[in-house]
Amino acid sequence: MKLAKRMYFGVAATSLFVGTSVSAYAQNVTLGAVLPLTGSSASVGEDQRRGIQLAVEQVNARNGVLGQKLQVMVEDSGGVAATALGAARKLVSVNKVPVVLGEFSSGITIPVGEYVVQQGSVHLNIGSSGTQIRKIGRGSFSIIGLDELSAQFAAGDVYSQNVKDVAFFAPNNAYGQGVAKEFKQRYEAKGGKVSSVVLYNEGQSTYRRELQQVARTRPQAYVYSAYGQEAATINREAFELGLNKQKWYGIYLTMCTSDSLPQAVKGQEGLEVASIGEGGKSYEDAYRKKYKEAPKSSFGSYAYDGVMVAVAAINKAGSADAAKIRAAMGALGAQNGATGTIAFDADGQRKDQPYDKVKFDTTVVTR
Repeated sequence: MKLAKRMYFGVAATSLFVGTSVSAYAQNVTLGAVLPLTGSSASVGEDQRRGIQLAVEQVNARNGVLGQKLQVMVEDSGGVAATALGAARKLVSVNKVPVVLGEFSSGITIPVGEYVVQQGSVHLNIGSSGTQIRKIGRGSFSIIGLDELSAQFAAGDVYSQNVKDVAFFAPNNAYGQGVAKEFKQRYEAKGGKVSSVVLYNEGQSTYRRELQQVARTRPQAYVYSAYGQEAATINREAFELGLNKQKWYGIYLTMCTSDSLPQAVKGQEGLEVASIGEGGKSYEDAYRKKYKEAPKSSFGSYAYDGVMVAVAAINKAGSADAAKIRAAMGALGAQNGATGTIAFDADGQRKDQPYDKVKFDTTVVTR
């Protein structure tokens, strides 16, 4: 049986119970998070964890929330929906957290979010962009923009480079299905052609058959999206098949390249969710100071903003009660974060999402 990792940030440096009494724990404001700390997206999950940790430390350095210390219980999803759902049940039913942040993959975020809001707690989506996220229900709020926004940006970016015929490659899950549909619709509305769409099943040891299938139409470029370790296999095999001689465009390029061999992804272009403005610079500076390296992805900053938005809602509510936090979230107004201005539409989804045009050199950099 796979045991989930569990971490606590806040009162003690390493664990909730190190130097902390049970009575002190009861006096903290405790939130929950479900992240992929293991599995194919572990590198992104670790970046999310770091973003949460930075936010908790900064909040507590400024006298906490409601005069109490802030704490976040982090559970590992393992990148598996059933494990993630079990973690969410524990956080809500056993630990009684009023807010749960997570996950990363849309196919995991959706059942987690649905359970959390059904139980009356607040769900904050900090990393998933599948359009079905919108249907989770009242009480779920997205810190990151959904794929109608990313697909519109990507379609315009690719078409503006005089690329008129592309093949699309993505995972066969809620995220991949949604972004493929949205990209095709927007790219073809501009006059481009999506000559083939191949959605691959996750968890395979090889994707050569799918890559050969997507290459049959001989497109000008490949537009793709893939998770961490699976992306590493896809990029390595595409390189071995010589497919990298054509342009590759990655939707969320840090996710697509974070675990890949540099020579296999050199020259790839794409988009990335942006950390912009003074908030973004402050986040990156704090990250570099604490972890002695640059952020590994853009997703840590969305986890950071998720904590900060939750704290703002708790302060506005004057309570850590889930129902009061949910009401406060709906009336919160625009928040300035590391990822820009965060404001929600009537469905609790982020209205505007900044993106960067990026490329992979020796790492992902702005074009």
